[in-house]
Amino acid sequence: MEANGIGELKIPLLQTPEDGAVRTVYFQLSDIKCASCVNSVESVVKNLDGVKSIAVSPLDGRAAIKFDPKFVTVKQIKESIEESGFRVNELHEQDIAVCRVRIKGMACTSCSESVENALQIVEGVKKAIVGLALEEAKVHFDPNLTNVDKIIEAIDDAGFGADLISSGNDANKVHLKLEGVDSAEDVNAVMSSLELAVGVNHVEMDLSEHKVTVSYDPDITGPRSLIYCVQEEASCGSKKYQATLYSPSGQRERDKVNEIRMYRDQFLFSCLFSVPVFVFAMVLPMLPPYGNWLNYKVHNMLTLGLFLRCILSTPVQFIVGKRFYVGSYHSLKRKSANMDVLVALGTNAAYFYSLYILIKALTSDTFEGQDFFETSSMLISFILLGKYLEIVAKGKTSDALGKLTQLVPDKAYLVAIDTDGNIITETEIDTQLIQKNDIIKIVPGSKIPVDGIVIKGQSYANESMITGEARPVDKSPGDKVISGTINENGCILVKATHVGSDTALSQIVQLVQAAQLAKAPVQKLADHISRVFVPIVVVVALITWLGWFIPGEAGIYPKHWIPKAMDAFELALQFAISVLVVACPCALGLATPTAVMVASGMGASQGVLIKGGDALEKAHKVKIVVFDKTGTLTVGKPEVVSAVLFSEFSMEELCDMTIAVEASSEHPIAKAVAAHAKRLRQKFGSCTEEVPDVDDFEVHMGAGVSGKVGDRTVVVGNRRLMHACNVPICSKVEKYISENEILARTCILVSIDGKIAGAFSVTDPVKPEAKRVISFLHSMGISSIIVTGDNCATATAIANEVGIDEVFAEIDPVGKADKVKDLQMKGMTVAMVGDGINDSPALVAADVGMAIGAGTDIAIEAADIVLVKSSLEDVITAIDLSRKTMSRIRLNYIWALGYNILGMPIAAGVLYPFAGIRLPPWLAGACMAASSLSVVSSSLLLQFYKKPLHIESS
Repeated sequence: MEANGIGELKIPLLQTPEDGAVRTVYFQLSDIKCASCVNSVESVVKNLDGVKSIAVSPLDGRAAIKFDPKFVTVKQIKESIEESGFRVNELHEQDIAVCRVRIKGMACTSCSESVENALQIVEGVKKAIVGLALEEAKVHFDPNLTNVDKIIEAIDDAGFGADLISSGNDANKVHLKLEGVDSAEDVNAVMSSLELAVGVNHVEMDLSEHKVTVSYDPDITGPRSLIYCVQEEASCGSKKYQATLYSPSGQRERDKVNEIRMYRDQFLFSCLFSVPVFVFAMVLPMLPPYGNWLNYKVHNMLTLGLFLRCILSTPVQFIVGKRFYVGSYHSLKRKSANMDVLVALGTNAAYFYSLYILIKALTSDTFEGQDFFETSSMLISFILLGKYLEIVAKGKTSDALGKLTQLVPDKAYLVAIDTDGNIITETEIDTQLIQKNDIIKIVPGSKIPVDGIVIKGQSYANESMITGEARPVDKSPGDKVISGTINENGCILVKATHVGSDTALSQIVQLVQAAQLAKAPVQKLADHISRVFVPIVVVVALITWLGWFIPGEAGIYPKHWIPKAMDAFELALQFAISVLVVACPCALGLATPTAVMVASGMGASQGVLIKGGDALEKAHKVKIVVFDKTGTLTVGKPEVVSAVLFSEFSMEELCDMTIAVEASSEHPIAKAVAAHAKRLRQKFGSCTEEVPDVDDFEVHMGAGVSGKVGDRTVVVGNRRLMHACNVPICSKVEKYISENEILARTCILVSIDGKIAGAFSVTDPVKPEAKRVISFLHSMGISSIIVTGDNCATATAIANEVGIDEVFAEIDPVGKADKVKDLQMKGMTVAMVGDGINDSPALVAADVGMAIGAGTDIAIEAADIVLVKSSLEDVITAIDLSRKTMSRIRLNYIWALGYNILGMPIAAGVLYPFAGIRLPPWLAGACMAASSLSVVSSSLLLQFYKKPLHIESS
């Protein structure tokens, strides 16, 4: 172990070092014509250190190369092939890894752009997104070319702190803190027991932190079993190991608290020096005789007051202000400029000019000059106060999301039950230790810790914190429950189906965090301005100094404009310093991300999940909403309202044939028809549960199903399917169909051996809120249309009921997407609301796709906005929240730009000749700090957002 070093301990014992490090890369080679070409390539590549194997196809020129990235890179392999005379046309990326990194020290858009640029130039990084307000980066990279350590190193080199939040898929990982692991033998014992445990995929040990990360299969094992494995199976004799859960996610909160405390402490420390400096410079000289002692001359013209101000301001300038020097250095090193550069320039100009005054006073018995020590120290103190208040306010932008994460209780009751469902044992455990298929007891008034299914008991659950639905939902055996919701009145037993990061609550939090990281297009304005902002400010400050100094020396403006104890140089310097420190690039950078953070958090708390700033921005432009019918405007739970016979077949025969064929279909209408047919069969005296076998079963998309039951051919579906199967439809059947379609019902026809045997009339009730929602959309200036695969008569009836004028019926999934594109071609911003797989193409094609939360996973994945509680009123909420957010962002920009546009001229002394108004540098610094705080506070007002339409469920 000593020879190999500690690094070897990170390699799992069940995996050889070679296997753990080897990567595979695929190339597409040109000019491969024969076996000789293949041999040439293989011989060249095999000679490279680190290449384990290579296989080249002489037919299509594909090359698969296994290599150790410690010894050779993909770039080197590619270059060696090209040097041998073969072109590498295409590199097939096999696996793109993703990591999330927490970044410290970002102050403005310039900082976030610098981090992005630093990441983009790292070889192997494909995409890097940096969120200023969230203080995180999401990096997509090729693990064949780079790794997480190099990514963090690149951020460090750019002058910012970086900590890894997550790497790859952390969904089925557990982090354990170990005690008692002191030697290589202990490490071997723990890792061996974990790797031999059933369901464990990978184990990685961090010796320096005494932590172990275990990847596992949640269907087989879980955190509780892994802790038991360490504490019981790994321990032997007197040597005992302890393992406890460790959550890296909590590090963000700890870092935020530490950052707030750091700024507070630095501000208070600076006040210890800057307040006395301010008193000695501004207050006591105004209060004779109390300030007369400050004029006592220590040596030549050096007064005691000047000496004390120098001594007290120096720690503020170089100890407290060190962070501005470090920030400026790193900013200039990466060829950009941020707020730190402006502050460092302003405070240095004030401090070192004052130091020059002190030296002149010390060496001359006639020199008189005005020092600015109070300017540099007060400036730094005010900026630190502003940063402290800004960070506290920024922390509140994610309050809504924080409340969601705190919904899960800390403890839960794990029970074991016998075959009759009676509780045998009951144990209180940490919620994080719950594993899949555990039985959890939920007492009245307590929070539900995991997603699961009720197996015993009955109660009501308050799901308002997840779905926004105020009315308690009835829960009985077989019903699903959501983690974080409250069990109202009954005691229930729940079987865990989703735990940890797989729960609905965790998925919501992850989705919102991803949305907060994504930039809204409107952010580009701030990005463009930030690139040139600081250089422009520096030029303006220089022009200001020259504009006041040269005319002053030349006597162009009156001498009485220059305050007593000052000369033209000092007056010009004060104006220039004020210009440097009053300008604030931070306010511009925070205008968009803080508003997006608050809005996405508020949306999540009200049951509207917005997947990014792009969706949030586009939603405010929506002029037309396209609705799917089934499951969107309607409840999505079809019910059969009537069944009729049209031939000599008996009702029992009709039901038997229908049940046999529909039993194999998953369509909601098919299930409703089959269930109704079973009830009818029981009513007519048949209690058998046997379902006849079906041969040649076939699904006809959007039309129905068919098959052979015994020697009979059965077709069940709509009129279009009957025509396709050449089944004649008589006038009596046509009349029945027409009568029902007018009532917004769908007719399911049953054909046996080419004859219509009967029909079922199916209705899908319109959602109670649909009519009011459509009316409210019209009042917002938004029109609505229906695009559905159902028949025209039924769709028109539904449209008339809810108040929609335009209907497009009998349209397939691709046709829905085409209809959306047609509307976009007319210059409209289109939102699509749907719930099924057949809506996915249209959801993707639309400018804003909204998926009903009860819909399919594919629809939810394709959408930009997810309506968690499946209520149509949230379509209005999403659009209105978007409008309010964009209005707030515009207000933030007006304030941030207006502040700089007005503040800089005042600081430059534009009003001084006319009104005598002069902005001292320390006051200019306070204004700069206040501007960022005001923008964040403006965004925080979105926390008071209320839904424009709230419909109580019946």
